[in-house]
Amino acid sequence: MTTPTITEVLDAAGVTVFERGWLSANNVLIQGQGPSALVDSGYCTHAEQTVALVKHSLGTKPLDLLLNTHLHSDHCGGNAALQGCYPALQTLVPPGQADAVTLWDADALTYEATGQQCPRFAHQGLLTPGTTIRLGSHEWEIHGAKGHDPHSIVLYLPSCRLLLSADALWQNGFGVVFPELEGIAAFDEVEETLDLIETLNPQTVIPGHGRAFQDVAAALERARARLHQFRKTPEKHRRHAIKVLIKFKLLEWQQISYSALLTWSEATPYLAQFMPAEPAAADTWLRQLLSELERSSALRLEGSQILNS
Repeated sequence: MTTPTITEVLDAAGVTVFERGWLSANNVLIQGQGPSALVDSGYCTHAEQTVALVKHSLGTKPLDLLLNTHLHSDHCGGNAALQGCYPALQTLVPPGQADAVTLWDADALTYEATGQQCPRFAHQGLLTPGTTIRLGSHEWEIHGAKGHDPHSIVLYLPSCRLLLSADALWQNGFGVVFPELEGIAAFDEVEETLDLIETLNPQTVIPGHGRAFQDVAAALERARARLHQFRKTPEKHRRHAIKVLIKFKLLEWQQISYSALLTWSEATPYLAQFMPAEPAAADTWLRQLLSELERSSALRLEGSQILNS
């Protein structure tokens, strides 16, 4: 597990960032004269560390609110642990999948589709785009940010020109456009979200993964260039997405046999739908993906074993 980097991004905003390594998204703690809040809670295998980080920063003070920018497992996998630690905690989620949380529909929440884990949690309220919410000492704007996830939101603090961009914008790109893996056109929505961010004109961006940054115009330019490549060659995006899912799971496992990975891939809908039906062709397909990941130093192949690197 990667040791997080703890950064106070803007003292005026009461914002502390726990910069997490994969598997977890960054956690953003907001404190001040109003409710204390944590934005996103990381992956479930890092939940104990998430709770420790929050407790260390808050001391004896309670955590009042837990906000999820979207419900991918790396952003809400620590929810259950935090709810267990803070019984009065109010958890707020985007409205699009609130019913799926209530019913705990792991298929609708994509945990089955990605082959990932997320312990069941409850929610008590919604993060509705077009409204504001008081976090710490300030009112934050809630904006819809479709593309990477159709239900995602971002949070913006106009007084400090500070944006919590989740996976809508990173310093070097954006998150996998998951609707595209389901045959739902979403590249236009990615562009609309990038346009929204440009209109908001933030000075500082805290992304879902990686360090906070201020070269926002350059990041938007890189993101648009990447989007152009994916639009031009959708197969490139699909292949990238599959490799991301394999790497993510390998980070959880750290080591696995080839046969076990093949079994997992066949049982994971986001991968299985692109696998050739004929066993020999499926074997070739997976081995080619692993070779590409090894060439990029994302893993190591040692005989029949696959090791994280």
